[in-house]
Amino acid sequence: MASQTTESNRKTVIASGVFDLLHLGHVRFLEDAKKAGGPNTKLIVIVARDSTTEKLKGRKPIMTEDQRRALVESLRVVDEAVLGFEGLEIGEVIEKIRPDVIALGYDQVGMEQEIKAYISTHKRPVRVVRIGRFGENTLDSSSKIKQQILDKLAQQRLNP
Repeated sequence: MASQTTESNRKTVIASGVFDLLHLGHVRFLEDAKKAGGPNTKLIVIVARDSTTEKLKGRKPIMTEDQRRALVESLRVVDEAVLGFEGLEIGEVIEKIRPDVIALGYDQVGMEQEIKAYISTHKRPVRVVRIGRFGENTLDSSSKIKQQILDKLAQQRLNP
């Protein structure tokens, strides 16, 4: 008889991001994040709120937070997607979700120090892993996708 997995022995990984204009780089990041927890991992993805994105990037995302959260949650690799906390407090996230692993993208450098300081100060058994960049010269960021769209529109105007 196969053993049944219980929630108590299931590791939880959290990953976060804006996920505006969902692309293959996002999918690969989330796949690698889940793998970082080992077998039988639950992946919870925190999708940045519109207001948080505007504070961090100086502009609102193209897609609304509810649309971005629903798209992320529809991915097979994702077990649950939730909207982020308004206050940007990583401690609040750690205390509420109690992850075993926090997976960070290649571009989330500032967040890494903040997380490590919190888990050290509060003695939380959380492992922080950095997920590498996916591919070279690919459309692996929403900014690149937006720029390519603008470039193609400009070319079409010049060469109808």
